[in-house]
Amino acid sequence: MRSDRGRNGLCASRRPGVRPPALDAHAEQARVDAGALAAQRVASHFPQIATPGVRALAWLDRAAAKAESHSASDLARRRCAPPGKFWLPSRNVRIGRREVKLTNLDKVFFPALGLTKGDLIRYYLDLAPCLLHHVKRRPMQMLRYPDGVDGFRFYQKRVPEPHPDWLETVHIQFPSGRTADFPVCNDAASLAWIINLGCIDLHTWRSRVEDVERPDELLIDLDPSEGNPWAAVREIALVVKEVLDELGLASYPKTSGATGLHILAPIKPELAFPEVRRFAKALAQEVERRIGDQELATTTWRVADRSGVFVDFGQNTRDRTIACAYSIRPTPDARASAPLRWEEVPRCNPSRFTLRTMPKRVAKVGDLTAGMWRRKASLLPRFERLGLPPGDPSIVEIRRSRGVRRWESDQSRRTQRNY
Repeated sequence: MRSDRGRNGLCASRRPGVRPPALDAHAEQARVDAGALAAQRVASHFPQIATPGVRALAWLDRAAAKAESHSASDLARRRCAPPGKFWLPSRNVRIGRREVKLTNLDKVFFPALGLTKGDLIRYYLDLAPCLLHHVKRRPMQMLRYPDGVDGFRFYQKRVPEPHPDWLETVHIQFPSGRTADFPVCNDAASLAWIINLGCIDLHTWRSRVEDVERPDELLIDLDPSEGNPWAAVREIALVVKEVLDELGLASYPKTSGATGLHILAPIKPELAFPEVRRFAKALAQEVERRIGDQELATTTWRVADRSGVFVDFGQNTRDRTIACAYSIRPTPDARASAPLRWEEVPRCNPSRFTLRTMPKRVAKVGDLTAGMWRRKASLLPRFERLGLPPGDPSIVEIRRSRGVRRWESDQSRRTQRNY
């Protein structure tokens, strides 16, 4: 079998020299009916963004009418579509003050649940008021799944060309000398544009574009190894909270959306990544000391040498990314990275937080991370409390490459903003 990619980027698998069979009248009518049904389904995705001048529902009505006019040959060329599915045409849809081109809204992204790209975009637009303050003004590294969770994936740092002229980007130089223009998601339109590229979850830096060298949040990632129960993760999380409370740092737990738990602490962007990582490492080692059992909690770096839940401090490194709060993860059940109350942690079950359940949860409990950026604290007076030498604001980057070298940057002056 070989895969051919047509003008529209659609893949059709066929044997060499074998023409796809023509569709009979019944098959053609079934495809037409599926196209009309698909258009009606997606009509429910975007009622909140239909505005005078660009009416999403009117567009979907026209899509249904257009589906009825496709000939058998047109349908045969779309044989890559799963049975009963008909990819809707693209259209510019107004979201806020922007027009965004959305494509293939009925393309299945989560086959086990029958959830589509349209379902995914609708989720992110519905939760945009809660999510945007986590990604706004941060460089974003895109992880794209063009064919959904069961298809191939690839990372993309550089913003694709062409892209909307209103999309903000930030120009970043790396110690290697290479550069990249990262997308920055500041509004719902940018969010929809990025998800339309096939991004299921949103991966952002720990820093903002005003100074990408200095993060404004500290992260402890509790990453269980195989065989470690979720109960152990929850127990260790409470010890992390205990240490952060003693240090006077606000803390916000969330499920990773996979197997772990993230604890975020908002901090003032005074120190660069190497110093924040040094602080986070000492914090993680204090958690390990209080647990007192490396079979339960460990900071051992090499995977082969550890068996407990990894208290991961390494995510506080420059250009490391995690899925932000409210992100949907590329799992068969479309699991979400869900913010939690601390009192929920001892009994929470990550499988309860999904694309289908999160909107109802947010409607009930609200945004549990609201106001967190007003609680930023300085790490500078807290190093000594962990037995560390004082933090050094002059250190910008330490990179290991056949040894250790320091890299001083005027990165904040290289920020580029496009409106």
